[in-house]
Amino acid sequence: MQKFLKSSVLTVSLLLIGSSFTAANIDQLISAGESRLSQAASAQKRIVAMADETDNIVSEYKQTLKVVDGLKIYNDLQNKQIANQEAEKVNLLESIDKVGDIENQMTPLMVKMVSSLKSFIEGDVPFLLGERRKRMSDLEGIMENPNVTDAEKLRQVLQAYTIETDFGNTIERYTGKLNLNGNDIQVNFLRIGRLSLSYQSDDGSLTGAWNPETKAFEELSAADYKAQIGFGLKVAGKEISPDLFIVPVPAAQGAK
Repeated sequence: MQKFLKSSVLTVSLLLIGSSFTAANIDQLISAGESRLSQAASAQKRIVAMADETDNIVSEYKQTLKVVDGLKIYNDLQNKQIANQEAEKVNLLESIDKVGDIENQMTPLMVKMVSSLKSFIEGDVPFLLGERRKRMSDLEGIMENPNVTDAEKLRQVLQAYTIETDFGNTIERYTGKLNLNGNDIQVNFLRIGRLSLSYQSDDGSLTGAWNPETKAFEELSAADYKAQIGFGLKVAGKEISPDLFIVPVPAAQGAK
């Protein structure tokens, strides 16, 4: 009986020892599991962070590629523009080399233009002769002035030609003095382009016109032209509305 009790105590002791060992192992296992879970969570966070960083790098890389493509297109355009500028530079240099030759040719041409216009005015219908002669005199002075650039001289010459051209397309009334029968008389001139130049005294007692064949002013029939010229003067002076009126017109050359 005593031996049996000892054996029972030993068995209980072994069971208690086994029970205690198993609980310790479970705590260790649980602790180890929790540690692995914590490590796994940390690793997952690092993986997620790395994935996000990778996505950012890929996005930045794609954006950089777009920028690079844009820069390539821009550089190609710039290279074409530079090539065009170089070609333009060559053309400009060639033009600069020719400037001297052009200037040497331009001055004689302008002198001829002024001389031709002056001769034309002297042989033209004699309207506003004082004004037109002064313009030509001023133009000759400009041509002789070394302080005036060739560009300005050319502008003045072309302007004078434009003014003379416009005279052929306008109607005008102006006053001036005319020597009639040895007396200077104030008259009203009526110019119809370069086609007709008539005059009439203020009181209407004298009416006449320029005769290009005789190169002189000649008196006209009052019955035929007094009222007509008077009407034309009012139209040209914008005193009345435009309407038809009769003016003396020289016969065309060769007409009988």
